[in-house]
Amino acid sequence: MSSTEKDEKDLNIKGTEKQGMGFKNLVGLFEQTQSAMQTQAARSVDIALVVRNWLFGWYIVEFENGGAEREELYGKKLLQRLSAELKQSGLKGVSHTNLKQFSLFYVTYKEIGQALPDQSSICTINKAFSTHDLETALIDKIEHFLLELGKGFLFESRQKRFSFDNRHFYVDLVFYNPLLRSYTIIDLKIGNLKHQDLGQRQMYVNYFDRFVKLDEENPTVGILLCLSKSDELVELTLPKDTNIYASEYQLYLPSKEELKKQLEDAQQDWEAHHEK
Repeated sequence: MSSTEKDEKDLNIKGTEKQGMGFKNLVGLFEQTQSAMQTQAARSVDIALVVRNWLFGWYIVEFENGGAEREELYGKKLLQRLSAELKQSGLKGVSHTNLKQFSLFYVTYKEIGQALPDQSSICTINKAFSTHDLETALIDKIEHFLLELGKGFLFESRQKRFSFDNRHFYVDLVFYNPLLRSYTIIDLKIGNLKHQDLGQRQMYVNYFDRFVKLDEENPTVGILLCLSKSDELVELTLPKDTNIYASEYQLYLPSKEELKKQLEDAQQDWEAHHEK
């Protein structure tokens, strides 16, 4: 391990354990990490940026999960204040939106931290960041498609967070359709579809039906989009009453074929943009 890498590891990993996670310490960790990463050689600047973003996400999640100021600074309020403080310190790329993406990047790829000191981890980090970038492009495409569909879909939330059984979950997209009088939640997976993915999608639907929707509203629709190397897969969770689906839902929901086409187009656009 090089001296620079050792310094970064000591600074960023041990620092969170010793300092306690007050807001001032949180800002200080961002500033110190930014300074440390700027010392990297130009040839490794891309890797340094990915690691920096992962560390930034880690700091945010650790702060939200504990500390004296947690109740006062959380979620959107925390990110807005943190962004303002960091911009005053001269840091670039720390908008509210970017900070939210950093925390989601960390939550999705926590395993990167195990490989930070290892030079062989570069490929792992690149792959993880590339996958995250593709996921963002696909979600952008589906969001735009539903809003432009002209069938009543209203954007509700992106990366909607909810807590259940002492765990945090994030729904990729949430829409509300007043014509359907129901929520539509969308979850995206890249890679082979697993049984637990279907179970997680059903858990999201059950949560919204139990804790979010009103009694007079229709049951939640769950859509699972899966992009693998060989195919695009779309799975829908609809209410058990097929008569409701036939009379209302079918009029407004996009077909599986339409959604698969959007995934295919988004992947092709992303690949064309990233060709070297």
